Amino acid sequence: MDVNKLLGDLKGQRDLLVQAIVALERLGSGGAKRRGRPPKWAQSDANGLAAAPKKRVISAEARKRMADAQRKRWAAIRKAKGKPA
Repeated sequence: MDVNKLLGDLKGQRDLLVQAIVALERLGSGGAKRRGRPPKWAQSDANGLAAAPKKRVISAEARKRMADAQRKRWAAIRKAKGKPA
């Protein structure tokens, strides 16, 4: 039996137990049931650090297509109202 593999498995189980203990402690200290959005600590990762939201990146080409489509929509609205472009 490989000792290193065994140690790795035990450390993995220990990490899961620590996460479970932290979650139960937080739930126990929460008091009354909350309404609405969960608190920041409930949305954090295993280390207690909130993950940064992923920023969406839109290419310049896609941004130009969207702008052209919006100009076209506004032109159609202006034309329907009888206003000059």
